[in-house]
Amino acid sequence: MNQLEALKQFTTVVADTGDFHQLAQFQPQDATTNPSLILKAVQKPEYAPLMRATVAQFKDRAQDEIMDRILVRFGCEILNTIPGRVSTEVDARLSFDTDATITRAERLIELYQASGIHTERVLIKIAATWEGIEAARILEQRGIHTNLTLLFSFCQAVACGQAKVQLISPFVGRIYDWYKKQAGAQWDEAAMSGANDPGVSSVRAIYNYYKHFDIATEVMGASFRNTGQILALAGCDLLTIAPELLAQLSQQTSAPTALSRALDPANAKVQSLERIHLNEAAFRFALNEDAMATEKLAEGIRAFTVDTLKLEALMQQAAA
Repeated sequence: MNQLEALKQFTTVVADTGDFHQLAQFQPQDATTNPSLILKAVQKPEYAPLMRATVAQFKDRAQDEIMDRILVRFGCEILNTIPGRVSTEVDARLSFDTDATITRAERLIELYQASGIHTERVLIKIAATWEGIEAARILEQRGIHTNLTLLFSFCQAVACGQAKVQLISPFVGRIYDWYKKQAGAQWDEAAMSGANDPGVSSVRAIYNYYKHFDIATEVMGASFRNTGQILALAGCDLLTIAPELLAQLSQQTSAPTALSRALDPANAKVQSLERIHLNEAAFRFALNEDAMATEKLAEGIRAFTVDTLKLEALMQQAAA
């Protein structure tokens, strides 16, 4: 048994890619996309025709609609390959606009439905700002399931649980990056690996809180830098993993040491934890107090915006 197979005993494995040709070999249950992954995919020769065809078909429509149609087209192709759900992201430029996020999310769902895809197979990805979480709360009430992304702090997770969102994607690698950069020459890679990795610790605390208080929101660890971070979260509800790391896991045998479950609902239940409630003011203050989460959330929104603009530029070239 390889490590990927061993991991699947405890955790639902999700592929983090827009490259749907890669999916079959790893047999993930679900898949996630984001603007950066779609941008990466459409620059490959095998996917350029898909984008050109979509742009040509809808060239008289607004740019934001063409963008959504490209995202849904990729999502539909992915859903032809996997048995589960695909996550499709709302434009990062709407991260602080609740109403606009809801409108775009509803259009994405309508486009999926028009393609014959059931709503249950789609998660709308939204940045875990206060406005994004509020949009997700309303969307969930309307039967549209959400995946709250760019999640770096415990307060973001608490607010998402309160909003009864379907799933959260707490980031591991970007938290690790921040603390490693802050420590500089003082960083001890061996001491800060595995269960001691700050990104791993963040996801573990969120998982334990959710399971202790029977919060139904699914926890999907994301943004990994190495397989050690992934294996240290075995037992998490889901883990979304880039194809390069899926390949590494599939090439590594779990022997001689069998992979053990690192996160367990039973262990979460016996912990002494306090239930937290956050209103908007408390959420904003808690996030502000967390320098890492504040910086990484802003940086993530900016990076996704840059890649969305690049994708729009490619769409315009295709239309010319």
